[in-house]
Amino acid sequence: MIRTIIEEIVFWKNKPNRKPLIIQGARQVGKTWVMKEVGKRLFENVVYINFESSIRLQQLFTNDFDIPRVISIFEIETGQKIEATNTLIILDEIQEAEKGLTALKYFQENAPEFHIIAAGSLLGVSLQKNNTFPVGKVDFLTLYPMSFEEFLINLNEQTLVHALHHRQWEIIEPFHEKLISLLRIYYFVGGMPEAVKTYIDSKDLEEVRTIQHAIIVGYENDFAKYAPNNIVPKIRLVWQSILGQLAKENRKFIYGQLKKGARAKDFEEAINWLTNAGLVLKSTQISKPSIPLKSYANYDIFKLFLLDIGLLNAMGNINSQILLNKNQLLTEFKGAFTEQYVAQELKLRFDLVYWSAENATAEIDFIIQKELDVKPIEVKAEENLKAKSLKVYREKYNSPNGIRTSMSPYRKEEWLENLPLYAVMTL
Repeated sequence: MIRTIIEEIVFWKNKPNRKPLIIQGARQVGKTWVMKEVGKRLFENVVYINFESSIRLQQLFTNDFDIPRVISIFEIETGQKIEATNTLIILDEIQEAEKGLTALKYFQENAPEFHIIAAGSLLGVSLQKNNTFPVGKVDFLTLYPMSFEEFLINLNEQTLVHALHHRQWEIIEPFHEKLISLLRIYYFVGGMPEAVKTYIDSKDLEEVRTIQHAIIVGYENDFAKYAPNNIVPKIRLVWQSILGQLAKENRKFIYGQLKKGARAKDFEEAINWLTNAGLVLKSTQISKPSIPLKSYANYDIFKLFLLDIGLLNAMGNINSQILLNKNQLLTEFKGAFTEQYVAQELKLRFDLVYWSAENATAEIDFIIQKELDVKPIEVKAEENLKAKSLKVYREKYNSPNGIRTSMSPYRKEEWLENLPLYAVMTL
């Protein structure tokens, strides 16, 4: 498998001021595979420590953070010699080691010559609870499910990806229908590595769906295993409501859809747990599209997306033929899945925010900030070329440019760029 995060890890390895690296991400997105693959590609030797399975090492850091002692114990545990210049030390499930995250500070301060990569299940939740976490002493990367770009690359479509990134529309145009077909397949398969590998190896969509359901069950089991008991029922309610929330014409998260009389304060902790676990993506409403966008965020108004479009389809038991055949009607779910896809793609590069008019007459699905440029993005599920909300937005803020993304080919108008959905990666 090819993962683009490996290029970022190569950059980390070569930094003169390198710190221990933490890879965040939800369970099953491929963190362990990526760390081991980096070890194979970039280092002569790999020392892999899993604190969940190596129970005797879970108290390794309780008495002190003496690095020579720790290195000796790693060598004894694995039977391998650790040399700082050519060995990658992988600390998996690091949250299971008491003071494990704190120990990274002492590697950075007292032994920066070692190459350390750490990861863990629900690490985002652990970081929120860890008051002694050494801010500024580690580097971070986040691993998400495989993007559409990675999906194409693993299908040996590197030439098309190159053309997309260079916006060579004359080359891309003859392959428009092919890219649309591949995008529809991606809507079903999604980006969970096991699901993608199964599709590549067998093209068996039923087997892909079986894997997706197993991943969902695994996540739901994690609620009871890792979350505080008092919020587990609330987490389940939020989790099970996401597809229905997105199916509404206005996809804003509505607490009353969870249960009658539900209020924000009752579910805030549950939503934060899911967000920190990497299982949901939150897009926040902004009151004004000005720089910096975050300063205009209304954190009480938001949309929730799932981490992966394939899992969203599996939760809804959407038949593959409905997704793959453009003549089939998805009704209200069509827009939900399209917006989910765009949210996933944009999350790789931007904070997720959207804008809506006070009188609810217009809504821009996403707003992105690139340096000093703010761009509104309107998402269309098929080939609808109307841009009513963009026009309202443009008149209100005198915006010089806008982006409408749809199933239509690329087209540039005076103030509007129609970007095919398969080219969202180029933003």
